[in-house]
Amino acid sequence: MTEILVQDAIGGVVPPADRVVEHPAWPMLKDAVETLRVWQSADGSVDFTAAGAPSKGEVDSQVERIVSGVEQLAPLLPHDAAYLTALTADLRRWVAGGCEVPDFLDSLLAFQPAAHRADGLQHLVVFPMYTQNGNPDRNFEAVVLKMVWPEWLAELERTRYDNPLFCGITFEDFTSGYDTNSAVLFPETIAVREAPERFSWGGIFCDREAARFRKVTEAAVGILGLELPADIQEMIGDQERCQEAFVLWDMVHDRTHSHGDLPFDPFMIKQRQPFWMYGLEELRCDLTAFKEAVKLEAEGVPQARDVQFAVLFDRMFRFPVTGERVRNYDGLGGQLLFAYLHQHDVLRWTDNKLHIDWQRAPEITNQLCTEIEDLYRAGIDRPKLVHWFAAYELVSRYLSPHPGSRWAKGPDALDTSLPPRKLVDEVLPDEFPLSMFYEALSKKLKSVIASTKGITASSVEQVAA
Repeated sequence: MTEILVQDAIGGVVPPADRVVEHPAWPMLKDAVETLRVWQSADGSVDFTAAGAPSKGEVDSQVERIVSGVEQLAPLLPHDAAYLTALTADLRRWVAGGCEVPDFLDSLLAFQPAAHRADGLQHLVVFPMYTQNGNPDRNFEAVVLKMVWPEWLAELERTRYDNPLFCGITFEDFTSGYDTNSAVLFPETIAVREAPERFSWGGIFCDREAARFRKVTEAAVGILGLELPADIQEMIGDQERCQEAFVLWDMVHDRTHSHGDLPFDPFMIKQRQPFWMYGLEELRCDLTAFKEAVKLEAEGVPQARDVQFAVLFDRMFRFPVTGERVRNYDGLGGQLLFAYLHQHDVLRWTDNKLHIDWQRAPEITNQLCTEIEDLYRAGIDRPKLVHWFAAYELVSRYLSPHPGSRWAKGPDALDTSLPPRKLVDEVLPDEFPLSMFYEALSKKLKSVIASTKGITASSVEQVAA
């Protein structure tokens, strides 16, 4: 068995642990979860009256296999003892209650990975949950993950970017819900009877983000004929470097949602707003990470330059052409960044090649960040609808709205006597369509992006080999 020795964030030694995925109990547990999840309805319950439904005894048997697997693996995970005990209790209570809509609040509250951030520390996670950008149903999933918390990152979090809930993580293995485009593990996706007052952790799989970035960026650079600085060409070929860039980017991005001049709830999922508001918020957080990376590069932090290129390339090459065009707020943010840099002569598309002024790119990217920050700062003095129109004006200054848009025609084209949330219905599904440039790029990158479904660090390295 492979052994690791890890150091926790306060300097204590974490005992050596064998890899969970190498223990014979893991494939048994994984198989039981895969068997169980296909019997579940969208809400996580099992309908025993449906055609082809399992018997109650069959479900009980698979749950007991999961419980057995958890109990066998528990000695490898002493830091998760409270969670694993609560998990087995929640599993048995679910089957005892007739396999109705699952409630795993007790085990969710017991799972506290952010309390023990240690580089290389393993966690076994089993929950009924949906996977963001993956499976929309609350089926059972099982994931073995490893914490990414090197000392340099821990030091930055302690001294500059306090984010006590953030967990950088990598995949060890997973069930089908993560054989998708999902790259996050969030507590709000888990089936519970009531949402906790506050969540205490959030995890982002930097290995999947890095692997996806490398594959799409390499393809885009080739298609566009873009000449890269030598060190950035090397970075794209190095999975470890890319993972370090993404974990720093993610940590700063995540905390930015609750920092700055915020005229509204930063977690706008609680509100009904036009999708360009979500797009600007996500872009603001990314550009804040970019701006901080420029400062960190000047201070000699090795990962900082890589963060800048990761933000630029992922935002400009992958985001605009990934996913459906219906309210695609991340795609909108990528389009806006590209258009802003193009209209400020940082980007040029000439002779069927993309050229980037590497010297001016940091200054102009930070300038866009400032424009969004100014919008936010002024927002506190505006009614909601006026703020939405101001944001629309900022976006449409650089991106052309759909010619059929009523919002593009201004307030006189809308019934402003209605509550603002009702006017969201007047937003077109694709309010800011792709430019001709991105329509062409989308066709050429479509198969590459599709091939990144379920990608991991190991899979991208196997392809490279």
